[in-house]
Amino acid sequence: MIEISTDLIKAKYLLETDELVANPTETVYGLAGNIYSEVSISKIFETKKRPLYNPLIIHIHDKKILSEVAIEIPEKALKLAEAFWLGSLTLVLKKNKEISDSVTAVKDTAAFRVPNHRMTLDLLKLLTFPLAAPSANPFGRISPTTAEHVADYFPTTLAMILDGGNCQNGIESTIIGFKNEEPILYRLGSISIEEIEMVVGKIQIQNHNEKKPDAPGMLSKHYAPKTKIILIEDVEKELKNHKNKKTGLLLFKNQIQSSLISSTEILSEKGDLKVAMSNLYAAMHRLDKQNLDLIIAEKFPENNLGKSINDRLQRATKN
Repeated sequence: MIEISTDLIKAKYLLETDELVANPTETVYGLAGNIYSEVSISKIFETKKRPLYNPLIIHIHDKKILSEVAIEIPEKALKLAEAFWLGSLTLVLKKNKEISDSVTAVKDTAAFRVPNHRMTLDLLKLLTFPLAAPSANPFGRISPTTAEHVADYFPTTLAMILDGGNCQNGIESTIIGFKNEEPILYRLGSISIEEIEMVVGKIQIQNHNEKKPDAPGMLSKHYAPKTKIILIEDVEKELKNHKNKKTGLLLFKNQIQSSLISSTEILSEKGDLKVAMSNLYAAMHRLDKQNLDLIIAEKFPENNLGKSINDRLQRATKN
C-alpha cells in the first residue's frame, strides 16, 4: 500500500529524485512533480492518463516570486494576486522560457497559483523548484479532497501521499487568463465571479474548449463518478421516472422522503453555498462507492458559488 505521511523531508527527497507526491491544498489534493523535470512531468500525465493537450497548474510559495516564472504580467493580474493569494485563484500568464512546453501543452502561457495550505507551502519553501500539481485523480474522475481518496485511486503507483486533512474549499481553483491585458474566466471555482469582479470589474467567460484548452477544467466531461449522474431542478419528479433503479440523491439543503431512495447526501442543511461546495466531492465519492444505478443531483441557485457547484455537476453528467 502507498505511504500516507506528514514527512516533508521525505517528500522533498522524493520530489528531488523525480518521483511524484500527492499534496494537500485548500481546494483538492494535487499530484505534484518538479516542473523542471521532464521525467516528473511525464509521470504526471502517465499516472493520471491525462491528455497531453491539457496544461498543468504550477504551484509557487509566494506571489513575490511570480516574476521569476512569468513575464509581461498585466496590472489586473497583479491586483488579483494581491487580493486572493494565498488562495484558490489561478492566473494564466506568459511563461518564463525555462518552463517546459510539456507543462503548458506547447503554449507560451502557464497557469500559476499560491495555495493556501500550510503543509504544501512549507514543502514548496524546502524545494528549489515550483511544483506542477494537477488534481490527484485519474483524468476525468471526481477530484480527491482527502488522502484516502487519493489512496483509493492510486494504491500502488505513487511514492507518497502527504496527509493534510480534509480540503477546506473542496473544489478546484478559479482560473483567470488575459487577452489584451483584460481578464477572462477560464474555469469557475472556489472564488466566485462576483468576488473577482469586485477587484477588476466585469470579466468575460470562456470556460469551454474541447480541443485546445487554455487551462485545466475546460473540457465538457470532467469531475465524473463511475455512476451515471443526472442534474435537475425537480428531484422528486425525476425520482419517479426511475422506480426500478437503485438511486442516490445529492441535495443542497432539504431532505426528500421516498421509498425509492437508496441513499441521500445533504451538502448543507443550513443552505450555505460555501459549506455545500466544501462537501461536494466527498459526498460524490461516498455515493459512487454504493453500487448505485443512478445519482440524481439537485441543481443549485445560479448565483455566487452555486454557479461553480453547478459547473462541476454539469460536467459530471457527461460520463
